[in-house]
Amino acid sequence: MTPSRRYLLISPCRDEAQYLRRTLDSVAAQSVPPALWIVVDDGSSDETPAILQEYARRLSYLRVVRRADRGGRKVGPGVIEAFYAGLDTVQLEDFDYVCKLDMDLDLPARYFELLMERMEGDPRIGTTSGKPWFVHPQTGALEPEICGDEMSVGMTKFYRVACFKEIGGFVRQVMWDGIDCHRCRMLGWIAESVDTEALRFVHLRPQGASHNGIWTGRLRKGFGQYFMGTSPLYHLAVAVYHLPAYPALIGSMAMLWGYFRSWLKGLPRYDDLEFRRFLRAYQRTCLRLGKRAATARVNAERARLWQASHPVAESR
Repeated sequence: MTPSRRYLLISPCRDEAQYLRRTLDSVAAQSVPPALWIVVDDGSSDETPAILQEYARRLSYLRVVRRADRGGRKVGPGVIEAFYAGLDTVQLEDFDYVCKLDMDLDLPARYFELLMERMEGDPRIGTTSGKPWFVHPQTGALEPEICGDEMSVGMTKFYRVACFKEIGGFVRQVMWDGIDCHRCRMLGWIAESVDTEALRFVHLRPQGASHNGIWTGRLRKGFGQYFMGTSPLYHLAVAVYHLPAYPALIGSMAMLWGYFRSWLKGLPRYDDLEFRRFLRAYQRTCLRLGKRAATARVNAERARLWQASHPVAESR
């Protein structure tokens, strides 16, 4: 029997006229189209609403949800609020997969088809994605963004609906796109991103950037690691690893300052002690064995937990 491939896309956006058509065209060209695509226009003041109206007339599966202007782009929790403004208009159970999709991407034509093929081949994969590339602002060449294989990337989070519901969806705070994957692993699911040519996509806005500049974006990333519960030693190791990445040195300095400034202020952290213990144990293993080996170990150790909760899926 052919497996069901009803997937739901939800795209929060605000003032994305610069990139919007490329994303819309790349989804329209998909080999397996979405069952429904909800674009949440979060108070755009540029040409975004007009472009969305134009495409909604052409694409039968495209639905636009318009929100009032909240005074500016709201990254982190604001993005997730907009995501849920779209999700709340449907019954999630009507779909097999759900994807939070940014509107500054250019996707290959078989992108969603290949992701679903991977998940059909391994029922433990709860979330997956391809890998983002970007045009280097100085050389003009396409270069890969740094992102671990153990995370589905934040700009295109493709989820099995059952997994998304089990982890409780997205946390409405910065680092929502790290907490989700670690919660997947904690519950025995596999979270991943895949580096194959057929799944590489172009991220039209560099990772870690911000509408207020890359420094602000990396400060936010440092706060996000603090909020999630990352240990200081592990965050320092990550910042050192990212030293050569664009923008060299400055990006890592901003990440460190964002983390330790939050620590000095005593800002609140993600209020789930069990999760934070799991995260730090995983990070200690990463420092000893390397991230790939540590992830493989945790996935193997948590397999029984997943199998106990999903006996029907495991027996297929």
